Amino acid sequence: MTDRLPPIPFAQLSAAQQVAARAVIDGPRGALYGPFVPLIRSPELMEAAQRMGEYLRYRSAIGTRLSELAILVTARQWSQPVEWAIHAPIAQDSGIAPAIIEAIAARQRPENMTEDEALVHDFCIELQQRQRVGDDTYAAALARFGEHGVVDLMGINGYYTFLAMVMNAAQTPAPPSRAAPLAP
Repeated sequence: MTDRLPPIPFAQLSAAQQVAARAVIDGPRGALYGPFVPLIRSPELMEAAQRMGEYLRYRSAIGTRLSELAILVTARQWSQPVEWAIHAPIAQDSGIAPAIIEAIAARQRPENMTEDEALVHDFCIELQQRQRVGDDTYAAALARFGEHGVVDLMGINGYYTFLAMVMNAAQTPAPPSRAAPLAP
């Protein structure tokens, strides 16, 4: 596959693109990579997206470990190799067991998840596959995470679906990763 929207050298970016790029580079991500490479073509959209993503990735009400699990489920549902390459190692470093990551990659429900991992996994699978969440799963998530956490969990699914759509359409190549490549 050919990268339809490849990196643009910083010096060739417009003034608005440079401001948007600098916000990503100077933030916790430290570089312009992944979804921000195609998104730089729309600097205002990229700025809004990166602010949302920064919150959801680094400060969500469900915490980093569970956010990373939700990101992996979303990446798998969209067969998104960039997000997988970036987030599978982060998920493992955040405490998600390698066997859980491998099961998600194989489109299987992982065994031996903690209660909160199983809840996040099932919530994401229902939302991604059925486009809704059943009453029992919703009630369990609400009881465990509260409204703030449930809204953040929905937001993670939506945000990473958006990024998956952008990169799948742009055919953004996966970066080198210590994670096994995600099969289609």
